[in-house]
Amino acid sequence: MALKITVIGTGYLGATHAAAMAELGFEVLGLDVVPEKIEMLAQGRVPMYEPGLEDLLRRHVAGIEGSSGRLRFTTSWEDVGAFGDVHFVCVNTPQKHGEYACDMSYVDAAFASLAPHLREGALVVGKSTVPVGSAARLAAGLPEGVQLAWNPEFLREGFAVDDTLHPDRIVVGVESERAEKLLREVYATPVGEGSPFVVTDFPTAELVKTSANSFLATKISFINAMAEVCEAADGDVVKLAEAIGHDERIGKKFLRAGIGFGGGCLPKDIRAFMARAGELGADQALTFLREIDSINMRRRGQMVEMAREALGGGSFLGKRVAVLGATFKPDSDDVRDSPALNVAGQIHLQGGQVTVYDPKGMDNARRLFPTLGYADTALDAVRGADVVLHLTEWREFRELDPAALGEVAGARIVLDGRNALDAVKWREAGWTFRAMGRPRA
Repeated sequence: MALKITVIGTGYLGATHAAAMAELGFEVLGLDVVPEKIEMLAQGRVPMYEPGLEDLLRRHVAGIEGSSGRLRFTTSWEDVGAFGDVHFVCVNTPQKHGEYACDMSYVDAAFASLAPHLREGALVVGKSTVPVGSAARLAAGLPEGVQLAWNPEFLREGFAVDDTLHPDRIVVGVESERAEKLLREVYATPVGEGSPFVVTDFPTAELVKTSANSFLATKISFINAMAEVCEAADGDVVKLAEAIGHDERIGKKFLRAGIGFGGGCLPKDIRAFMARAGELGADQALTFLREIDSINMRRRGQMVEMAREALGGGSFLGKRVAVLGATFKPDSDDVRDSPALNVAGQIHLQGGQVTVYDPKGMDNARRLFPTLGYADTALDAVRGADVVLHLTEWREFRELDPAALGEVAGARIVLDGRNALDAVKWREAGWTFRAMGRPRA
């Protein structure tokens, strides 16, 4: 008899996981405590921008013409408990307000609400990013006859559908052969296609996600630190990154210097990791992450100062600044802890007239920073600007015509905060071009 799967929490992670499980052939029931979100998903619409997700959803949501009908949504814990053999918990774990530590209240509430309705033999699978030690604590609160596993997610925004259907690894923390067997059944298709299946204990599974994010953050901040040195020494961080990237021990990925990382995962995850290490008495092991965080945040201020210098070194008052990009990365509408919006906000607070354009993040940006100016196109954002800041590496921005923008700009000065634009093309169009960690000409 085929397994039936539930997904608790239908945000970015949960909606993607539910649709992917239906694509793999399972009957799936998704739950959320926000009725408006459930209504939207039941119509085959998603509350965020993620390439391919809405199409995947519409292929399987019950009631949509031509769909498989394998995916439904509910707000009822009773329905979820009665339906599911395997329950994936995909709720958010934000940073605690005013602290580095992880806020476990959503995870704890999900487990408390689910537990009374679980059938004997059910398997609960945590996917949320949690402090090490959480799984053992949560397992102790489950009813007798119900098991727990921990299966961290490794989704990249903009690639979440492919990452779920064709993961580069599947990690499962289990305490029994039965839990492992059930998860091998769930992931039989990707494992059959070659995805590695790594079996660990609870603590190791919890540490894998935070360790991976910490390593990634370290690599990004390392090249940004090298950009600072290049700026002081008149070196070229792009050529430096190319040269060291040929070393297979280092690799080329994530060596593009810029204004740093943001989003809803990396910043809060490395801070929560530091906080948890301190609780375990291992704080010295992760002190380097404080410097990683510091380098990352420092890049935003350096972009602001680069803009000030480009405008003559004085005040931003009365200066018009165009910002290309609002999301923390391309192919997403996520503006959480966005370096681009942070830079735009800092300049605005210092008196600059800031106009922002982003291909997908405008609505979210307006909600977060309603006092900034917004334009409908890149051309409109640049119109009359004294300086243009490129802060999110959307393909649309790489393909802009510098000559056309130069016709409407107040001054042809562009600062590339992502080292993604073609410097030669912009300079040939008469622009003064500067990029972080690169020579001035």
